[in-house]
Order: sequence, then C-alpha cells, then structure tokens
Amino acid sequence: MPQYEHLRLVRLPEQLERRKRPGFGAPVDRGDFRGHSVRIETQLDEAIATQQRRRRPEFVDPALILRVRMTGSLLEVDWDQLGLTVLSSDADRTLVLFSSNDDLVGFRERLHAYGLGIPAGQKNASYAGFVSSIESIGAVEPRDRIGLHLRESGFTEPDDFFGDDEIVLDLELWDLGSRDLRQQKLTEIASIIEGGDGEVYDEYIGPSISMMRFCGPRSLVAELLSVEEIASIDFPPKPDVANELAMDLELGDLPPIEGAGEDVPVIGVLDSGVNVHPLLAGVIVGSIGVPASLGDADDFGHGTRVSGMAVYGDLNAQMESGAFTPFARLCSAKVVNRQGGFDDKKLVPSQMREAITSLHSQYGCRIFVSALCDINHVYDGKKVGPWAATLDELARELNVLIVVAAGNGGLQRNAPLEQAVTHYPKYLVDPGNRLFEPAGAINVISVGAISHGEGIGVNVADDVRVRPITQANQPSPFTRAGPGADGSIKPDLVDYGGTAVFDPVLAQIRNGNNLPSAGVLTLHHRHVEKLFRTGAGTSYSTPMVASKASQLLRVLPGASANLLRALMIGSAVVPDAAKDVVAPLGDDALLSLCGYGQLDVNRAAFSDSARVVLYAEDELPLDHFAVYEVPIPAEYQATGGTRSIRVTLAFDPPVRHTRSDYAGVGMSFRLLRGCDQDFVFEWAKKRTKEQGKPPELKASLDCKMQPSSTVRERSSVQSAVIEFKTDVSKYGDVYYLVVRCESGWAEHQVTHQRYAVVVQLEHKANIQMYERLRVKLPA
Repeated sequence: MPQYEHLRLVRLPEQLERRKRPGFGAPVDRGDFRGHSVRIETQLDEAIATQQRRRRPEFVDPALILRVRMTGSLLEVDWDQLGLTVLSSDADRTLVLFSSNDDLVGFRERLHAYGLGIPAGQKNASYAGFVSSIESIGAVEPRDRIGLHLRESGFTEPDDFFGDDEIVLDLELWDLGSRDLRQQKLTEIASIIEGGDGEVYDEYIGPSISMMRFCGPRSLVAELLSVEEIASIDFPPKPDVANELAMDLELGDLPPIEGAGEDVPVIGVLDSGVNVHPLLAGVIVGSIGVPASLGDADDFGHGTRVSGMAVYGDLNAQMESGAFTPFARLCSAKVVNRQGGFDDKKLVPSQMREAITSLHSQYGCRIFVSALCDINHVYDGKKVGPWAATLDELARELNVLIVVAAGNGGLQRNAPLEQAVTHYPKYLVDPGNRLFEPAGAINVISVGAISHGEGIGVNVADDVRVRPITQANQPSPFTRAGPGADGSIKPDLVDYGGTAVFDPVLAQIRNGNNLPSAGVLTLHHRHVEKLFRTGAGTSYSTPMVASKASQLLRVLPGASANLLRALMIGSAVVPDAAKDVVAPLGDDALLSLCGYGQLDVNRAAFSDSARVVLYAEDELPLDHFAVYEVPIPAEYQATGGTRSIRVTLAFDPPVRHTRSDYAGVGMSFRLLRGCDQDFVFEWAKKRTKEQGKPPELKASLDCKMQPSSTVRERSSVQSAVIEFKTDVSKYGDVYYLVVRCESGWAEHQVTHQRYAVVVQLEHKANIQMYERLRVKLPA
C-alpha cells in the first residue's frame, strides 16, 4: 500500500462566539425568605467562630475556609464577585470556599436583601437565584482532612492519632492563591511540625498544588488536622512494581544492533534508572536521579526493562527481522530506589515535575513514559490525585506527550483462583479493579494491556489442568479499567502486555514474570548474567505505545503533543477478539477496558489511496467556534462498499484536582452535512435577542457519530466515527466540521485553548481518493 503525507484541513475564515447551552432555570422556591436568610447567616457566624477558636496566633493572614452545600448551579461567578475563591467542588454540589477575611460584607448584604422578601414590581426576592441555591454553610472539620488511605487503615477521627509512634505522611494545602502565600503557609505549618518533634522531608509548590512530606509522632497529626489551610493529610503513594523473577531465554548471539541518528526522537523514562545493556549502549543520551542521591543505576531492574521496550518496541519482532533497530534514543530519570519504592523524603509530584522538566530542558525530550502507579490509590471516579494533576499540568505547560500505565490488578484477592478463568473478563470491570493513580489524568495517554496469546508454554502444554485465561488480543487478565477524570474514556489505548494462566498444580495464577510463554520479551538489567527476560503487566504495554509515538514523531517532528495524541487515538482499533469477549458486558465495559484500542503507527503517520487523513493544529478564544471544510469525493458518496468518517479532537485544558469539574475548559465537535456554510455559521453562532432562535438543524444533517457526544465530550481527546453503506450523494460534496470551545472555571486564567483535530476518510474498496483530494488541499 502506498504511503502519502497527510493533508491539511481548511478552516473557513469567519470566527464568531459560539451559541451557549441552556442554563439551570429558575431559583429554588423556598417560601420563607426571612427564615432561610437567618438560617444561612447563623450557620455562617458559627463557622467563622469555630475557625477563630482553632486559629494559631503565629499564623499570618489567617484563612477562612467554608464548606457550602448547593442545590442547583454552583454559581462560581457570584462567589468570585463576593471575594470568595472556589477551592474545591464535588459531584454532590458541595463547594469549599476561601476568603482572606472574616467580614464577608457583600455576602451578608445579599442575605439581608433576600430576607426582605419580594420587592414590589418584581417576580422574585433580590438575589433569589443565588441565595435560594445555598442549602447550608459550615466549617471544614478536622476529620474531613483525613485522606482516603488513612481512613482505609482505620484512622477516621482525629482521636485515632495518638502516641509517639512515628509516621510519614503527605499533606496538601488548599490552593489559596499566589505562590508566595502558599509558601508562607507551608513555612508556618513547618514550624508546627518541627515544634512537635517532627521533620519536614520535602516541599512542592506547583501551579495549583502545594504539598509537604513530613515525619513525626502520630499525636502531631491530630494537631495538624485542625489547621484550616490544610486540605488533606494521607499516606505517600506506593509504586506498582512487582519483585519479578529473572528469566534467561537462551537466545544465543544477538543480531546486529543498528545505531540511532540525531533525528531519532528522545524518550524520557521515569522509573528505577537504567543500566548500560548491549542493546542500550548506543542510545542513552543522559540519565539523572531525582533526587540526585538516588543515583542513576538500575538496581531494581524495572527501569531497564521499560527502557528496552521504549527504545525497541516489540523485541521479538526485532529479532525476527534480523537486526535491532532503535525507534528512539533514551534519557532516564531514576525516581524509585533499589527496593522499587519512592524516595522516603521526596513528594511524588515534586519528583515528577523535576524529572520531566529536567529531561525536557537538558535533552530535548518530548515523549515521556511512566510505568509506575500508586497501588494505594484506586481511582474511584471522583477526584484524581496530585500526581495525575501534576502530569496534566506538565503536559500542557511543556507541550509534551506523557504515556502512563493503567496499573495491574485482576481477580480480587480473596476470590477462588478458578474464577480467573470462569469469571473472566467480568472481574476486570469490578470497582476494585479501577485505574491506579495517575492513570485517570486527562492530558496524558493512559495505557491498558491486551494479551499476545494464550500463554501456555511447552513445559505445561501437556498438563490438562493448566488452563489459559485469554486468547490473543483479548484484555490481559490483570489490566485495569476506567473511566478517568470527569468520566473520560480511559485507558486511551491498549497494547501487548502479556497474559496469565491458571495452574492448579502450583495453586497459582502464573504470568509472564515466572512463565516465559505468558510474558512479553524485554531486557534484563544485569546483562552479564542474562540478556533477556520476560514480564507481564501494563508496565510493558505502556513503553510499547511510547515507542510507537516516537516513530510517529520522527515522521512529524514539528507535531504538537495534541496532534500526536489525535493521530494516535484516531488510528487506533479495538481488536475483534477483545470486542467479542467483552461484548456481553456492554459498550461501557469495552471503552473502560480497551479505550480506543491498539495504535497502528503506519495509519497514524501516513495516508494511503483509499484512506485520507486531514488535520489542523489551531487555537480558539474561549466560547468561540471554528468551521472546517471536509471535502467528500464523488466516488466516496456513491454505493459500492463501506465508507467511514472518523473525527478526533485533542486539547490540553488547565486542570485542578480539587474540583469535581477537573478540566477548566471544554471542547466538542459536530459534523454537519447537506447544508451550506452560511447555515452552519448561523446555527453555531451566539445570537442576540433581535436575531432570534438559531435555524433548525434537521436530525439527518447532524452526523450521528459513535461514541455519542455525551460519552466522548468528557475527555480531552475525543474520537468518533460514522459509517455509510448507502448512497449519500444527496448530502453534497462538502461536509462541515464545527469545533467549539467552551469556557469553564478557568475563564479568568486563560483566554485561548489550543487543540488539534484529525479527520479520516476511509473507503473499504480500493478507490483512488487521495490524489483527488490532494489537488484541493495542502499537504
């Protein structure tokens, strides 16, 4: 099949504000205006008095933190106008608000005005839409600051923290405003820790995340829980790295190892370091430790295994080709110690930021892979953690592609081992098998695993008791399931990560770490002893995807991270075997386990005669829209085979992990047909009262793409397809792609949102479509 350059989408020149969606309707009818006003003000006075009693005199600029329960819209603009900053929002419409003073004059004025009832000549009481939506106000209580993992370990009340036993914990501040203010608060909190026989190990202040790791007696924790500026206190993350057994595959002499030129992209691996292996000797451009005291050598072994697959992808395929050809050069940041644990005295978000920014600035790295997860933090569908938020911030700030592992799980711990076979794949979508932190992040590519085969090797093939769990291209029996933040489609992609088998003789579920046939091939970190070994887990599917991303970046070296994500997702296909086995669990299960499927790097990088990819890299002001022309050749419109249009949109919104609406900006798209561009602009634009309602859009003109808009628009990378099997010539030779940018809570922080959009036209019959479009569109 010939390979051609992708073509450019043509954007129509007009740029208008978008038509916004309907609001939240009328105020809540509370009837007793005076009673509601007095009740809310009384609660406010009690919350302020409670915090005044708890404040420490040595704290400068005391903070007022309020927890407010709403019944309707969160009305953040109203709170902002009153000088109250929204620190956090939850799905149950609970807000946490910050004020730098206790007066709240403007808020009290609104309460009093509402309490006077309905003025003459008006339909509602003053500020009814705002005040009537407030259900209750209170202080944030000390128990509310106890983190999830502490609660799971039995620490549910401040009184549970007693005695002199030392404990290492991470605390996070509310996002109180400027960096200087947050630094001041951390300094004040450090004085409490040091005065209570504790020690501060590390501090981290990011764009919105401020954290501290400390060690101290348990009794000190009870004191810290009453500090208003602290949002949460919890155990540090625990990485998902198994103590895997080495395996010598006895592969004999190596095939030739080719060199890597300067045009080969650099992948940054954040793991346990890297050792110089014969296959890596010519591709390592640099390595660091974060912190530097860790060094850069791989004592644990995980980092070298991940690095080998990031550089070479499928090592079996490389050997079968007769030569090892590196797809990437390598730089390494060692972020875990020789036991596979994170550094005791460094915060994980701090490590991630230092590692990624250092590798980016020193070695020009634009693709990063992290196969580490926090096995203490199963994403429960509510808020992602600071690790995920930091990666999302870095992806946006540095315009880099970050690829992370979904984590390893599978059959629940106390379940009978036979259920690994009999209940597969149902247990993969159990709540306990959700993604590990940080795989819920939205601006990164999260990767699950599919099996390369059944995993039955020659040494167990004759034993009828040993049973496979999967067939080739089915979800691995340990992969974890989404969705991610805001209900986003996660994992984004899957790739080969090995499988497992049920061995009743040994009473084990055996995977590629101790049964070579069940694993994928990778490098051994002590090459003098062994050159290769096998492994199983999303730790291996993740660098496989990063390796493919480096091949794509080599073809399109100027591509933004958004364009890379759009091309990767837009080329992915869920294997038929995965569809078949997961189908009984429903469409949601398939998205949660496989996302958009397995990346095909050739389809991502090149068009061909009957499959043409059009793309654009662009930006929009908030609450505006853009319209792109999608030309439809005559041969494509007629019958004679299945045809499809696939649209993929990728953007990198600002994020805040304390909010239930994690992304600060939203985007969406619609594909319209059978109308002219004037109609499209009239339908999509913001309209004045005099202009009236927008023109009616008939259902047949709005291309019904799958997944539906309600499913895909929760993600920062959205891909949907529509198929045609009948004649569509009546809809004309031009379709219109409308891309909309929707402001959220970040409208006061950013003015524009950058994005990339990719449109793929494909005809299953081998028609010559590319040449006809090339004469119309720029390459």
